Amino acid sequence: MKIERIDGVPVRIPLKPKRVMISALGQQVTSENLLVRVSTGAGVDGVGEATVAACWSGETVRGAQALIEEVLTPRLIGMDPFDIASIDAVMDRSAHGNWFAKSAIEMACWDIQGREQGRPVYELLGGPVRSRVIRCRFSMGAYDPPRARQTAAELVASGFDTIKVKVGTDFEQDVERVRIVRETIGPDRDLVIDANCGFDADTAIRFAGTVADCRVGLFEQPTPRGDFAALAQVRRRVDMPVMADDICFDLADARECIRNDAVDVISVYPGKNGGIRKSRQIAEFAAAHQVPCSIGSNLEFDVASAAMCHLVVGCPNMDVERFPGDILGPEYHEFSIVREPLVINGPQITVPDRPGLGVDVDWAKLK
Repeated sequence: MKIERIDGVPVRIPLKPKRVMISALGQQVTSENLLVRVSTGAGVDGVGEATVAACWSGETVRGAQALIEEVLTPRLIGMDPFDIASIDAVMDRSAHGNWFAKSAIEMACWDIQGREQGRPVYELLGGPVRSRVIRCRFSMGAYDPPRARQTAAELVASGFDTIKVKVGTDFEQDVERVRIVRETIGPDRDLVIDANCGFDADTAIRFAGTVADCRVGLFEQPTPRGDFAALAQVRRRVDMPVMADDICFDLADARECIRNDAVDVISVYPGKNGGIRKSRQIAEFAAAHQVPCSIGSNLEFDVASAAMCHLVVGCPNMDVERFPGDILGPEYHEFSIVREPLVINGPQITVPDRPGLGVDVDWAKLK
């Protein structure tokens, strides 16, 4: 079986008004992603999704499409979709970074393998190590006080036990938002804050001290990308676990996080890391150093969300029981472009047990 064709289709889907995301990175009201179909001569196709964002990885939907069509596809035609390590090596030699574009091709190859063998991707990863029903946290934007209070109350009513609040925008407003959410959700639910690189080390330390009475259970990415020493400084000085996300794109980044003793948890996911295989590499490396991992998100559609689900179910060091992750992207969007959308009930998402990624794009609807 060989790769014969790779096609990219730009897709724009608006977020539900109540799910518009506001963070230190700005405001997101629509998602513009690239769906990628990898075709083989054996009549088996696979699908992937590049969940691009210029402010996140530097990629855009048109840029990812051009890279795939003009740079990656000519080098991948004729390769075996089962040989993902070689495909990764060719893509990495062909282009630096561009993790989300590469991940779309890589997850499509896993999809092909699963469809060809009649097995879900988590079986290809070694079999399930946890339930196919994954309990997630909810990532709430940096909303104004009334909206933060209303959203938190709705989340409690929907059964969420862990709520993540975006900070890193305005210090005083961030403090007020965190206090409102803690007051609304009560003392027994878990509260996480995520600065998306919005603080320097000193400000992050001061912020953690200011909200210490709110019993924050995790401080996600408090400091800027690339500054491992700053992240380590925060970890030494705050009385809460610290998670690396925006700073950890590849295995080299994970090494620096651990070398600098900068993290308690690492957030991984296929889009950010360049694919399922590379996410698993990071998780296995972290496990060897007794660092747990969880799953992050860039507000994916169903395809990339399915890839994330399979990684969680098939990888032991995705410690979502202690550190719930984000796999609820489809719920943020106005509609789906797959025939059988992933099943999401409040905080729970269920991994399909169908072959491959377990989702079929409705290409007619997409067109």
